[in-house]
Formats: sequence, structure tokens, C-alpha cells
Amino acid sequence: MAAFVPPGAPRPNSNSNNPSQPPPPNYNPNSLADNLSNLNLNRPPSMQNSGPRSSPFGQPPNFPSSGPLPGFPSGSPPFSRPGLPPGALARPAVPPSGLPHSTLPPNVAPVRPTGTPIGQPSPYGYRAPPGSMPLSMGSNAQPTSGARPPGAFPPSSGLPSGPVVSAPPPGIGPSTPSPSLTTGPVFPHSSAPSGFVSNGPPAFTSGALLGGPRFPPASSASQPPVGPPPAMGLAGATPQAPSMRSLLGSPAIVAPPGTPLQPTSPFSAAAQGALPPPNSYGPPTWPRHPSQMAPPPPIPGSVQPPRMFGMPPQPLPNQSMTAIPALGQTGAPVSGTSKIDPNQIPRPIPSSSPMVYETLQGNQANPPPPATSDYIVRDTGNCSPRYMRCTISQIPCTADLLTTSGMQLALLVQPLALPHPSEEPIQVVDFGESGPVRCSRCKGYINPFMKFIDQGRRFICNLCGYTDETPRDYHCNLGPDGRRRDADERPELCRGTVEFAATKEYMVRDPMPAVYFFLIDVSMNAIQTGATAAACSAISQVISDLPEGPQTMVGVATFDSTIHFYNLKRALQQPLMLIVPDVQDVYTPLQSDVVVQLSECRQHLELLLESIPTMFQNNRTAESAFGAAVQAAFLAIKSSGGKLLVFQSVLPSTGIGSLSGREAEGRTNISAGEKEAHKLLQPADKTLKTMAIDFAEYQVCVDVFITTQAYVDIASISVVPRTTGGQVYYYYPFSALSDSAKLYNDLRWNVTRPQGFEAVMRVRCSQGIQVQEYHGNFCKRTPTDVDLPGIDCDKTIMVTLKHDDKLQDGSECAFQCALLYTTVYGQRRIRLTTLSLPCTSMLSNLFRSADLDTQFACFLKEAAHKIPSSPLLLVREQVTNLCISVLLSYRKFCATVTSSGQLILPEALKLLPLYTLALMKSTGLRNDGRIDDRSIWINYVSYLSTPLAIPLVYPRMLAIHNLSPKDNDESLVPTVIPLSSEHVSEEGIYLLENGEDGLIYIGYSVDPNILQQLFGISSPNEIPTQFVLQQYDNPLSRKLNDVVNEIRRQRCSYLRLRLCKKGDPSGALFFSYLVEDKSPSGPSYVEFLVHVHREIQMKMSS
Repeated sequence: MAAFVPPGAPRPNSNSNNPSQPPPPNYNPNSLADNLSNLNLNRPPSMQNSGPRSSPFGQPPNFPSSGPLPGFPSGSPPFSRPGLPPGALARPAVPPSGLPHSTLPPNVAPVRPTGTPIGQPSPYGYRAPPGSMPLSMGSNAQPTSGARPPGAFPPSSGLPSGPVVSAPPPGIGPSTPSPSLTTGPVFPHSSAPSGFVSNGPPAFTSGALLGGPRFPPASSASQPPVGPPPAMGLAGATPQAPSMRSLLGSPAIVAPPGTPLQPTSPFSAAAQGALPPPNSYGPPTWPRHPSQMAPPPPIPGSVQPPRMFGMPPQPLPNQSMTAIPALGQTGAPVSGTSKIDPNQIPRPIPSSSPMVYETLQGNQANPPPPATSDYIVRDTGNCSPRYMRCTISQIPCTADLLTTSGMQLALLVQPLALPHPSEEPIQVVDFGESGPVRCSRCKGYINPFMKFIDQGRRFICNLCGYTDETPRDYHCNLGPDGRRRDADERPELCRGTVEFAATKEYMVRDPMPAVYFFLIDVSMNAIQTGATAAACSAISQVISDLPEGPQTMVGVATFDSTIHFYNLKRALQQPLMLIVPDVQDVYTPLQSDVVVQLSECRQHLELLLESIPTMFQNNRTAESAFGAAVQAAFLAIKSSGGKLLVFQSVLPSTGIGSLSGREAEGRTNISAGEKEAHKLLQPADKTLKTMAIDFAEYQVCVDVFITTQAYVDIASISVVPRTTGGQVYYYYPFSALSDSAKLYNDLRWNVTRPQGFEAVMRVRCSQGIQVQEYHGNFCKRTPTDVDLPGIDCDKTIMVTLKHDDKLQDGSECAFQCALLYTTVYGQRRIRLTTLSLPCTSMLSNLFRSADLDTQFACFLKEAAHKIPSSPLLLVREQVTNLCISVLLSYRKFCATVTSSGQLILPEALKLLPLYTLALMKSTGLRNDGRIDDRSIWINYVSYLSTPLAIPLVYPRMLAIHNLSPKDNDESLVPTVIPLSSEHVSEEGIYLLENGEDGLIYIGYSVDPNILQQLFGISSPNEIPTQFVLQQYDNPLSRKLNDVVNEIRRQRCSYLRLRLCKKGDPSGALFFSYLVEDKSPSGPSYVEFLVHVHREIQMKMSS
């Protein structure tokens, strides 16, 4: 690792052969002070937008060259730049706060004076703050049966926040709750797979708030209840009374096979005359249906959390579960699957009703809503689940308890995630030259869970427990409740997410300008397919979206078997081409001239981008020097760092990092029987990896746009973006007609989304828990930090955790993510995210508080991580066994149903078998598929955010032949259909999307009038090979375009659409995504449930 570079040292130069050059910019954690001064709130400057500028010349002039270039015209004909691609989307504006960068601070003793300032009056009415010290919580409830009741959430050490005085979010009015259909306490609910699904308070009505807090309390108005689905029973069995299950709760305990069901309370103890057990999250506060019994009264003086939509009731002490009857006895034949009604097995229940989610309620952590639901966060002390989610909302006290559960303890951190438009922006706090207040032992940052004592003179760190002196200029008296009197006025003391302005101590050099270098493939294949023209058009249109200001720098180069730089200096009358023919030992000519300020070179840049496709239109060079070109571009921006955006079309075949067609020797597909097939998913050699580590050292982030029609070895190429914090965009098979719009939108979102440079991230944990490993797109050079040359709002990092000591039952366990980064405006910031969760020693509490979305996202990422190093069959077995081990643990230690003919599923994880089956049938694990398709899937999963994890393997399917043209629909997106061919009719049209791609299946018997209105065709036989969605002048077409654009907005991705029909490969592709059907990739959903049940039975009896 390079040595520390002191402030003011010369920047690294581009001469790689100079042994005396200074090392790359690294950040020593022992160079930072924690001084404090005045508190100021500010916002970063808003992005200035300017419209695209036209070319200054009607005809591009000749470019003088430093060397001969075949095909370079002496007088280029006029080049007509294509207009804005169809369907261009307006992206969300950049939030007020910027993006992160750099390494974390060191161990420096505080230098501030401590104690009460001179002249400060004595604190008023001091007393110990109630509930501020963590208590070991026992179970006060009396068991209703032999099992002991679950423990409740302990009081948090966090401080309650005061009211937020602010204007109400636009369009949000008083909420109207829907009544519950079940009685008794409620628990977190498993999430739906895709779209915005409601799992919280009721839908909003429009109207402005007349006053009061920003987020209004729920009104008492009730809505008609939704009828519950019938209990899962045997197909063709005698009709039975419906169970006490609603869409928002869990089913009643189902009697063993042969026993008729009777209407009963969801609590077995209640049926015997006993009271329902207590709820970990407090009694519900939403109005109940009149037919239900009244909830227990709240604890006096406590704040009771509201009942979330979909929170299941608690059927028995230590139990919240779903029972699936008639799955066969041990050793029974598979034919027993015919007894299960496919319409009654667990499936996601989507909804579009928005909810307001408060992160803390009554000093207790509020379980997060489903990641795919539509919710608005009110930060009341804990961070928003958009920024950090834990796989379990209660932390196990011991490692043995975690191992027994079979679940994983991990965090998914997305520090720059996009907030909801109605959420208040993250506050930026400037402590001046002294910097933010920190613990002098563990270097944790000040947060709402640090407890102030001794009249405010000292504070206790919630991470390491150390008692520190409060800096004199930060002292404040405590109120009667034990909180600082200014707690609600200081964002760092009442918000779970906050940004600090970094001081000079957090910098080893001044923040560098935002640099964007574009590298374009001009080989014969790229020219002939239109990839070069599409790339140049997209770049020329996003120039106006780059950050304005004198610090924004740009550069352009092209490459085939040689590399061509361009001097864009304003002093030249026209751009000057500079050729680098040596692709084995590359260099950058006139380094200071190839990267220039955007404000000085805009005219030359636009002219150059218009001319490049014409200049190389007769190019017959088929080779690509990808590795050499990337290395040369790196040398051009090495001194400052920045973003390198590469457009690649063919397999790199010459120069540094050249590759061979490993897929060519009859290995187009990978099958599970090939023992060495997984090695094709590993990089071919270490050349590109070594280069990528160099790029990360000098803070260069690489994004690669692959526009190809053949194999390009993504497994090797993707090493560069994954190591530098970038990503790979894949367009296969590339079509200039249908993919130009997606290429433009992807590039535009890449440069305009919230992002940062030169970032360093560290996660700190409370005593007893430590970070085990980080997973994501980054470079790791130290055990505790991850280096991110670039990070943006779409990147997620998985942090696995492990115990190093026993935790106290009822105490709080805190996690704090600190991200040091530079915004696109050159401001150095620290994005701080803090999450505090209760600890528990009860296994049933772990299952009750499991977060299905986060559990499965970590499940998915670990599977993707294993695919390149293990045979596919082995990975599939491990995926199945992990699902079985979790359900076995619940069945063995928590469930009270003794019938062997029932599969018992924990309510929070009842969809885990469905998503596990979907994962096994996904692109990454199915038996067939192209190597590059599997490689891009692995690369995509590595940085995938939590809301997109489930839709990737369990897509959303919608019927679009019967869209309602009305504008007053509650939701633009129609109802989701189960992924089964039983729900697909040949008289319908269906859209299936997974967040990146969309397939539109057209049945053979569709009404020709509908086809004409939607696609301008009269028969499925007229389906075009290359498809672009058009908007015709009719209500149905407008509605379809609205639906597609809404999906694109939800996913922050420009959906790539393709038409499919039965009988050709496109139809087979569509039906391969119907994961509930039996296919060559795996069994049907019902068969998989039977398999899981029998495996559990075998393990229980052994």
C-alpha cells in the first residue's frame, strides 16, 4: 500500500516509469482530528441545468493528424446528429446533499477544552433520563400454554425526537387506515417481490395539512375489509369453513389431514379461553373491524407503534407461522403433490397504497416495511431502511443462537440511496475547523444514541461504551427527560442519517475536479452495427447534463487496433488527432491537452462527436485494443482521478490484456454436467485485475458499455469496473434501432444520478459484534475500510457480521456506516448512517423479526459470489439446503403444530421457498445459458440494491390487454399476476419485467383491434424483430406508455422491451421466467414445497 501523502504534496504524475513519483492518494486513518466549533446547517448548491447546444459549424472541418489514419477524410461530409432517442426519461433531480469519498479518521486524542463553559448556568431539573440505560428484558407475560411467550422489544437508548416543523410533503394528506381482519398482536410481514407494495399505514388522500407535524397521525376512518383467501386445503376436498386469515395477517393453525376446519381465533390459546400472547412491537393502533375484539390497552405513558399493513398476527406464544397441510407423510410418494391446491400456496400480495414509516417509535426500533413497498420515511433517530437494512430486526445475543436459526446476520448498505420525493433532505452539518464530535476510543461519530450524563458534561459512546468528556463548545444542559435541550435542533442528535462537512484533516489533497473521459470503440464491427454512432450521439446529448462550473473536465479518445487521442484546446481552430500506435507499452501524448475544461472545449467536443462516425465509416480494422486503450486513458486522468466511460463492441484481441474466445470451442452454453464450466466465469488472466487495482489507487472509476452481437468475455472485462466502483452495461444483441434510446438513458443516468468520487467507507459495530467481510464493487486494501473511486445511489454493499462476544438480552446493538467522499461540486463530505436494534435471546423473536427482502438479497449475493468458483450443481444444492435449514430450525424449535402432514413456515419467511425456487431457475443458476449472460448476471447482483433483488429472480407480470384508460386509477401499474402459465391466456397480452428487461407476450388469439391500438399490427405474425414502443393516438396506447414509464421510474432503469410470441425462441424465453411452472431448470412450485417438506421430515426423524 502506498505511503501517506501529506497535504500540499505534488500530485501523482503520469510517468509510470518514474520511480520517484509520489504515491497515489491514500488516506491515513491516523491523520484526522476531532475538533469542534460552531454548528451551521447548509445545503450543497443545486445542479444547474443547461440545454443542449447546437454544433457551431454546419460542416465538420478537416482534422490535422500527427500520423496517417486510413479512412480519415480530407473533407468530411455533413453529419446529421440524431435527435433525442424515443422514450427519453426525465431522471430524478440530484438531492441537495452530495456524494462520498476518502478514508476514515485516525486515533487522535481530543484537543478541545472540556467541562461546563465559564458562565454557564447550572442545568435545570436534572434527573436520570428514563429508559436511557439498556435494560435486560425478561418476559412478564404469563404463558398461555406450555411454551413461554416471546420477549418484547427492550427500551432503546436512543433519544426521542421532537416534532418536525416543516411543510407537509406534496400530495400527502391525512391517512385513512384499513381495518385488520385478525385480532391480537401483529408482527413484521414478508414482502412482495416487485413493484410498490404496501405493508404499512393506509393510503393517503389528497389535500394540504392545516397544521401540526409534517406527518399526520392516522385518522379513525375505516375502510371495508378485504376478504381473506380461503385456507389452503386439498383439491377436491369437502368445502370447509374459511380460516381466520386475511391478506394482512397469517392463517390459523390448520388441523391435520382429515380433520374438518372450524372457524376459530388465530390464537390457539384464545380458543381455549386464554388471552393472546403479548406482541414484541406493541398492540396495534389502527382501527379494527367491528366484528373483532378490542385490542389490549396501551401501556400508560408509552408510545405504541402502529400496525403495519400485512403484519401477521401471533397464533401461539413464540410462534407466527403459515401451515401448509397435506404435503404427504414421511416416505410418501411424490404423487401427493396433486392434493395441494396451487391457488392456496403462499404468494406475494402486492399493493400500491403508500405509507409513512417512522424509524423509531417510543424509543424502540420500528421493523422496516418491505423494500419493494411504497413508503415515506420519517427519520426519528434510526436511519431510513433505504440507506441500511439488517437481515434481522432483533440481534441474537450469541453466535450459537444465530447458528441455530440457520439465518445470516448481515447489513445491506446503500449510503447514497435516492430518498422519496416527499422525504425531507439529509441535513448537512458544518462544525467548522474542529470537525464533528467523535468518541476518542473507537472514533465513532456523534449520533442520537449517544447518552449524555453528568449535566451534559460527559457522553457515553453507544458503540464501545466509553465515557468521554463533552467538548466545551458543544456543551448543553439536559432537560427534565435527560435529553439535551438542543437535541431536536441538532440533526446529528435526532436523525439517523446526516452529513458532516469534512475539514482539512480529512483530506490529503484538495478535492479534485469532476473528470469525465469517454473512450469509444471505432473498430469495424462497432461502425457497421451503429454502436459507434449511437455512443457518439448519446455522449453529445449528455454533455449539457454534466455538472456546470470551471472544475468539470472532459476528454475523448477512440480505439481499434490503435488509440486516437484528441486535443480539444480552445486555441486550436479544430480538434487535433494524436495517434498512439504502440498498444503493448502505451503512453499519453500531450497529457495536459487531452483533458480540458468543459467550458473551454464544448464547441470542439460537439463537433468531434458528430464527426467520429463519418471519419471511421470505412474502417476495416477488426481488432480491438481494449486493455491498452483503457490503460492509456487512465494515464491521461491519473493525476486527478475521475470517471472513465468505455464503449466496447468486440472481444479485446490485441495489446495489453488481450483475450481469446474461450467460448468458441463448442462451449457456447454451460450445462450443470460440465465440471470445469465454472472456470469460464473467472477472469482469463490477472492482467486486467492488476490494472484495475492501479486505477483504484489513483481514484479512477471505470464504467463499461458493451454493445455487442457476439461473445466478449465479460467475466474478464468486468473485473475493471467491479474493482473501481463502476458497473457493466450490456446490450446483447445490440440493435441501433431498439437500443439507442436505452444506451442514451443509461449514460445520462450514469452521469446525473447522485454520486461521489474518492470515497472510503467503514462500518462500526457495538461491542460483541464485528464486521466479517464486505461484498460489492470496490477495492479493499485495509482490513477495516473499502476504497471506492466512485460510488452512486444505485450501489449497495453487503456487510456480513459475526459475534466476538455475548450480547446482553434487552440491550441495544448499534451499527454506524461512515462514508467519506467528494461531491461532484468538489465538496468533501462525511455521510453518516446509524442503526440501533434490540438484542434478544429468544429464537422465536429472530424468526418473527426476520426481514425477508434483506435475507434473500444477501442469499442472492452469496450465491452469485460462489458461482465462478464452484460447480453449478453444487451451488444449486447449497441454495436449497440453506432454505431447508432455516425452515427446519423453525419447525424444530418454534412451531407448536405436531402434525407431520403440514409444512410449517414462519410468517415473515413464508415466501422463502418460492424465491429460492425462482433463484434456482434464474439466469445465474439455470442449467442452460450463454457464458456472457451468466457473467453479466453475476456482475449485476454484486451491487444490486435490496428493492431490486427479488424482482430480478421473481419478475412482475402484468396483463396489458385490458388496461383501464381512466386517469383516476389508484395505481398506474395494474395488478400483478402469479408467474404460472395457468394465468396466461392466448387471448391476452402480458408484460413481464425484472427491473432491467421487459418481455411482452402476445397470444395467438388476441383481438386484432387491441394489437392495432398498442403496436400498429393486426396479427402476432407481424411482430417485428426489432421493437420500439410507440405511442399512438388512442387511450389504450397512452395507458401502456404510462405504465412502462412508471415502471422505468420505479426501477431507475430504462426498460429494454422485446415482443414475444408462442412457437419461437422469444416465446420460450418468456415462459422460462414463469418460475412456478415445472421446467428443465427445476420443479414446479408445488413440487418444490413437497421436496422441502420431505427433507425437513427426514431431518426431524433422523
